[in-house]
Amino acid sequence: MLFLGLSWLLLLSHVLVVFGTELTFELPDNDKQCFYEDLEKDVQLEIDFQVISGGSYDVDCFVTDPQNNVLYNERKKQYDSFRHVTAMKGIYQVCFSNEFSTFTHKIVYLDFRHGDEDPLMPGMTRSTSLTQLESSCVSIHEILKVVADSQTWYRLREAQDRTKAEHLLERVTFWSVGETVLLFLIGIGQVMLLRSFFTDKKGSVAAPT
Repeated sequence: MLFLGLSWLLLLSHVLVVFGTELTFELPDNDKQCFYEDLEKDVQLEIDFQVISGGSYDVDCFVTDPQNNVLYNERKKQYDSFRHVTAMKGIYQVCFSNEFSTFTHKIVYLDFRHGDEDPLMPGMTRSTSLTQLESSCVSIHEILKVVADSQTWYRLREAQDRTKAEHLLERVTFWSVGETVLLFLIGIGQVMLLRSFFTDKKGSVAAPT
């Protein structure tokens, strides 16, 4: 029972470990923001991003290595993923540009991961024989990772859909107010026109001869 409790505690401690950076930031119009990470050689680099709100939900993104070689360069992407194994040690740069937009700012989600995940249990490798309990812990760990990724995806979709719904509500509200004002003006115009039909017009009096 003690071993079972320690195994679950070890599992939860590894689930809570963060192997990168996950953030949401605002990218103003005519602006560019960059993020930097000092990485070793032969390290797995993974980048996922998605534009949550703003304009046409697109942004420019590029990744460079320590020698300013472009590893990834995409224009006006709504979302994308990038995988790369570093060829040298140094500072890698991930930049997002909204310079093509003159008045619309964007909200961008970024998930920046690097390195290999530590073994779930000390001394465990791909060739290690696992007990039934250890195999169950590994399976639960993998399932929880899938659940966490799915929750992140659903949160992003919910945030994007909410932004679109709020924008649509704002446009419908303005359109409804405009129609109300237009109908009010047309009604007043019709009343004034009808009154002019029934108004007695004074005829001109002929001068005596």
